[in-house]
Amino acid sequence: MINMTKKRFLITILTLVATITVSAKVRIPFGKIDKIEIVAELPDNEKYTATEGGKDYLDLATLHQEYNIAWVIPAWVTQEPKLVLAKKDSDVYYELTEQQLAEIIKDNKLDKESLLQLGLYTRYGGKVILFLVIGLIIYGIIPGKDDEEEAEEVQPTKA
Repeated sequence: MINMTKKRFLITILTLVATITVSAKVRIPFGKIDKIEIVAELPDNEKYTATEGGKDYLDLATLHQEYNIAWVIPAWVTQEPKLVLAKKDSDVYYELTEQQLAEIIKDNKLDKESLLQLGLYTRYGGKVILFLVIGLIIYGIIPGKDDEEEAEEVQPTKA
């Protein structure tokens, strides 16, 4: 029974892989990407504008680099986070000197250590998913009892 389940699982995985391979060359993107996440909203005043006299206000964000699969599975962090100023809903960011960063943190009563913490999914989620997929593949490949051995165990009774 377990052996049949393994065979069905392996056939399902192979069919899925074959379907993806044959289809219109859909590529799953992977590689290093820079992630910018807003961690603290700063007051909308002239001190935190992107351009002098402009209306584009900046917020405090973390910038880190991660090796990512399909844009949603962070496999591992390749560069630890650092604090930057960034525009909301934009990839534009401005690096800060230690003095500027210390001033922003002091003025807005923020905790630098808590701002630099990455989420649980970003730090470990991708690894868990990858290990589960690899474990299921290995589980499907490891041979169990053969059907012949199961057939030998069941002896027909003579009437």
